[in-house]
Amino acid sequence: MTLKGGSLEDTDLKVCSRCIYDERVAAIQFDAQGVCNYCLQVDRLKKEYGTGTEEGERKLAGIIEDIKRAGKGRKYDCVIGVSGGTDSSYMVHLAKQWGLRPLAVHYDNTWNSAISTQNIRKVLAALDVDLYTHVIDNKESDDIFRAFFRAGVAEIEAATDLALAETLYRAAFRHRIKYVLEGHSFVTEGVTPVGRNYFDGQYIRSIHRRFGTRPMKTYPLMTFSRFLWWSCVARIRKIRPFWYISYSKEDARGFLEKTYGWKYYGGHHLENRMTAFFHGIYAPQKFHSDFRNNSLSALVRNHQMRREEAWAEYNRPPQVEDELLAYFKKRLGLTDEEYERVMQAAPKDWHEYPTYKRRFERLRPLFALLAKRNLVPMTFYLKYCFPVQRTP
Repeated sequence: MTLKGGSLEDTDLKVCSRCIYDERVAAIQFDAQGVCNYCLQVDRLKKEYGTGTEEGERKLAGIIEDIKRAGKGRKYDCVIGVSGGTDSSYMVHLAKQWGLRPLAVHYDNTWNSAISTQNIRKVLAALDVDLYTHVIDNKESDDIFRAFFRAGVAEIEAATDLALAETLYRAAFRHRIKYVLEGHSFVTEGVTPVGRNYFDGQYIRSIHRRFGTRPMKTYPLMTFSRFLWWSCVARIRKIRPFWYISYSKEDARGFLEKTYGWKYYGGHHLENRMTAFFHGIYAPQKFHSDFRNNSLSALVRNHQMRREEAWAEYNRPPQVEDELLAYFKKRLGLTDEEYERVMQAAPKDWHEYPTYKRRFERLRPLFALLAKRNLVPMTFYLKYCFPVQRTP
């Protein structure tokens, strides 16, 4: 992604005075001081959750006690999704440190890097944590990815994100577990604007029906009714401990490397090769979107990087594995001609296809209550239950 102006002083884009979100970010607004609404959102969440304060620690301690009580007499008292990345690996470590009995859960879309697979094995073996894995048929997985690519929409990874959520619910329900712990931190990652980052079960099903060629038999699709059932009937709670405590991704990475022989995979979201393709090639080249602004802006907000440094890094091309593009084409059976045709075609947006978005907006009061009780993620409520501006 090439920005007009190599420095903050030179660019003619309006950029947040606190982070590096600029005017092209979906639904962005700036206050009188030039601070964007996403920075203000982080401020509100910090206050609400007591992030990094004694109040936040107390809140989380109370939740941990609730988890222990709910899981008393059972083999596991919580579920944790693992990818081999920093956040989920450290989340497992903390859970054991807190005296919890987690079951690790992994959704394998068959595009994992070797490093991520080894990271999962090393951490779980050292901590004596069991692993539940749902592996989709690789041809079925590739068909879904190919469908999204041919549809020309940005959300090529949507199926993976939703499948992980469904797999976590299924594992929890199967083992009568009432709590799912997620390794997400709005402090280190922000809350990604919907823009070109939308997914739900209807969206995935509609794209696949139009562009897919194989039936979805092993893919764990979360429909609207299943989402409500998990939240309102099964009442499985989703907790994000990093929202309450002080958390540094860099410190966590160093600890994991020293303690478990965990290895860094080269960059944010690069533990999976499809994710790496999306962040390094697909989003920047076809949609002129670079999601590194989320983590870079977080570093600036946390005073771990100067705005000028973050902006300069944002202007540099994303890191891309040498053979990644060739691997992508070969796995999906794409000729050079078809690949170029799709990449050069006008981008499509998620709102051009059937989704559950209007339902989520109509049921906003319900989801507000569910979010307050940790029965749906607060990020879901903030991102999906309000109208959004269309991405230009």
